[in-house]
Amino acid sequence: MIRIQAYQNGSPAQVAAEPQAIQALLNEPGTHLWVDFQGEPPERCEPILLEIFNFHPLAIEDALHQTHIPKVDDWERYLYIALHAIRLLPEAGELDLIELDIFLGERYIVTHHDFPIASLERVWEAFQKDERHRKSGVDHVLYLLADELTVDFMRAVEELDQEIEEVEDLVFSKPNNQIVQRVFTLKRITMHLRRSLSPMREVLNKLARDEYSQIDARDRIYFRDVYDHLVRLHDIAEGLRDLVGGVLDTYLSVINNRMNDIMKTLTLITTLFMPISFISGFFGMNFFQPVSASLMPWTENLPFLLTMALILLTPAGMTLWMRRRGWMQ
Repeated sequence: MIRIQAYQNGSPAQVAAEPQAIQALLNEPGTHLWVDFQGEPPERCEPILLEIFNFHPLAIEDALHQTHIPKVDDWERYLYIALHAIRLLPEAGELDLIELDIFLGERYIVTHHDFPIASLERVWEAFQKDERHRKSGVDHVLYLLADELTVDFMRAVEELDQEIEEVEDLVFSKPNNQIVQRVFTLKRITMHLRRSLSPMREVLNKLARDEYSQIDARDRIYFRDVYDHLVRLHDIAEGLRDLVGGVLDTYLSVINNRMNDIMKTLTLITTLFMPISFISGFFGMNFFQPVSASLMPWTENLPFLLTMALILLTPAGMTLWMRRRGWMQ
């Protein structure tokens, strides 16, 4: 899908649906243009970018192949900027990043992306409804896009933080193998998030401090504000990574404690039955002969009575002894 939005002095201009109308709008003085390519095949995008906008083939190749980290290239007449949009999918164990390629000229901005981006849609609707945005120039479109992308990163970080808190509660209440899988999923997401935020931060730093002719000097303060947000998000992402590592250590400690409790219980049971096994084995070697043929010979067999007394009293005595030593707490 190819969308075109043009405006003159803040007022929307009539735009034809055909891409051929782009050339006429570029030649018309005082017209600002925003062209958005969404999910278009390269064979349809390349002629427009090459023949109408006269972009360099290397810049076009970078835009049509979604394999780049965020960056900014100065081609004198225009800027090529690659940014990332984010979508957090904790259930699937993924951090979905969508590359957004931007060409910024003095009177136009061209965006290219293979999948829908919620932040771009919000900016697109804002420019259709709010005249104040349209009067600020195309570099203001770039600022709004960067700002909305950062807002989505903030929301993803908040969702990730909430997910980590839930996992922390489950570690103490219901530790199991599924919790370990969730912990490693969160660890992978936080590492991916950090790798994405770091180059995004550098891109906004360049837009805020370097003197590009396509960006008004008065608008650099807006990019500096987005840069400050990304610096804070990067620090939060570092903290989340450490927090996930702490959750994993806590899980291992809880499992070890439970294993120690199990081994402690089994050891106590074994210790209690050890004297019984010894006594039963010792008195089971036929040392004693029956002394009577009465109906209840055990009442007249003193060794048997003593054996039973020892069997019953020894575990009870050892239990009291272990309790006094504090081993059963």
